[in-house]
Amino acid sequence: MLDLAVLPLPAPVHDKLDSVLRGFLTESGPRFDFSSPSGEQALVGPDSVSWRIFKNQVALFIGGVAAVLLELGEPNVRDGVWHHTSFRTEPLKRLQRTGLAAMVTVYGAHSRAEAMIAGVVRAHDRITGVTSEGEPYHANDPALLDWVQATAGFGFMEAYHRYVRPLSQAEREALFREAAPAARLYGAVGAPASEADWARMLEGMRDRLTPSPIVSEFLDIMQRVDALPRIANPMQVALVKAAVAILPPWVRTRLGIGEEYHLSRRERIAVGLAAKAADRLLLKSSPPVQACRRLGLPDDYLYRPAH
Repeated sequence: MLDLAVLPLPAPVHDKLDSVLRGFLTESGPRFDFSSPSGEQALVGPDSVSWRIFKNQVALFIGGVAAVLLELGEPNVRDGVWHHTSFRTEPLKRLQRTGLAAMVTVYGAHSRAEAMIAGVVRAHDRITGVTSEGEPYHANDPALLDWVQATAGFGFMEAYHRYVRPLSQAEREALFREAAPAARLYGAVGAPASEADWARMLEGMRDRLTPSPIVSEFLDIMQRVDALPRIANPMQVALVKAAVAILPPWVRTRLGIGEEYHLSRRERIAVGLAAKAADRLLLKSSPPVQACRRLGLPDDYLYRPAH
């Protein structure tokens, strides 16, 4: 019997949501099998804070948008992302690939996660150019990799903390430690190892972050892309605003993000309800459930009280 922490769903509703999730994770490419090889561990273990946080798709969406906003504030990362990816032309497929990469990094079997990351590193090695400010950039520049790793970690952690449940300081520090194995594989050897490291890195970027029309274009795309059914577009707009809300006020000012992205009280309540519900949503085809099966754990393992 499933633990009462799992949100009870009628079978037709579960199957529909499960089908939507499978489609989201496979539409941009072949299906990744999180259930094999049997018994093989991931880069981090099932008792980690990461395994519990990354199962929440609402928090991941919010955190991912916040991370990209921080990345687009750094000119070298901004131009590398915007001019060498399909964000502008195929934003949904780009979101799907990014979401799948995050799932593989956390829940995929160690050998398969390493292979996926190696492919990303090879792809990044071909990305070079000159920014609109005249600076040369290379996607595998360790400083840029450190920033991307740091912003992703901050986004996912802060979104969960703000909208699902408060994370203890011990949990926040654990997230930095748990991110280290994947960060090294990506080449982000100087990524923050603690929250204090992240605070210093962010402060050091104060004069580096710059506004750009690309930031506004990205926010507009994220509000319009069909990440959710059309009927749920108001919620999608609220999720984008929720991502803006977790950025420090001075960052919003530096990036030129205006009051039109202010999260109202009503929207904040709706986002909180959605995020908390997502934390109890067990879908049998989801990467965390499939990864638990790979390790011989019950489907509801991550929905039980922390071990």
